[in-house]
Amino acid sequence: MIRPATSEDAAAIKDLIAQYPDQLVQDHVPQVDEFFVAEEDNKVIGCCALEIYSQRLAEIRSLAVAKEYQGKGVGTALIEQCLAKARARNVQEVLSITSAVPLFEKQGFGTFKNEKFALIKVLN
Repeated sequence: MIRPATSEDAAAIKDLIAQYPDQLVQDHVPQVDEFFVAEEDNKVIGCCALEIYSQRLAEIRSLAVAKEYQGKGVGTALIEQCLAKARARNVQEVLSITSAVPLFEKQGFGTFKNEKFALIKVLN
């Protein structure tokens, strides 16, 4: 079951994200109300946030699925919920900075104008 996160999910979300320190390097975690969670037997098994920056742009962030539930469609379902929320808010573009490229490509994500690299400069 996928549902919007509540304040009671905050600890479970942080625990899931902490399981992936190399993949989910974050200076800040999105607000709890920006998350969706996947739940099974009243246990949070996955999370994903949609951070809306403007009418034009939103970002899917902090996608994490418990290892024992990977490959079962949980990540896909979480991404779909984020995309549905973006559509409902009339957001024009959604991006994700991810190491799970095939997962996002299945959802129609691609490089911008066939760019091969996303470049970033860390200032601090």
